[in-house]
Amino acid sequence: MAQNNKNEIAKIESKVKEIYTAMVVKDKDVLEDLTLEKLSYGHSNGKIENKSEYVDGVLNGSFQFTSITPIDQTISIVDDVGIVRHVFNGEGINNGMPAKVNIGCLLIFQKGNGNWKLLARQAFKL
Repeated sequence: MAQNNKNEIAKIESKVKEIYTAMVVKDKDVLEDLTLEKLSYGHSNGKIENKSEYVDGVLNGSFQFTSITPIDQTISIVDDVGIVRHVFNGEGINNGMPAKVNIGCLLIFQKGNGNWKLLARQAFKL
């Protein structure tokens, strides 16, 4: 049982990396594949987006990431729900100017058909 849990935690960790890489390289297909249709994506400023708004924001928004690194990440699993917490450390270009992001982040993944997908995300100011 413990080994199975470690395997599932590793799978979720991999999904976090895949999502953040897709945000940097603007890979629409990966973003859509790794998120559920009922996605609720909360930003640190209080703005909430659905799946299509989130994907469009990554592809066409004013902030374009050049790097995203999760720091001090923890992952726990309860049944078919994965709970991820970390500090979201990112760099990018915001309206043409270099910018850095350092926020807290909670991600909720749900497992269905053997795959972990992002159901919810809430960022908060540190």
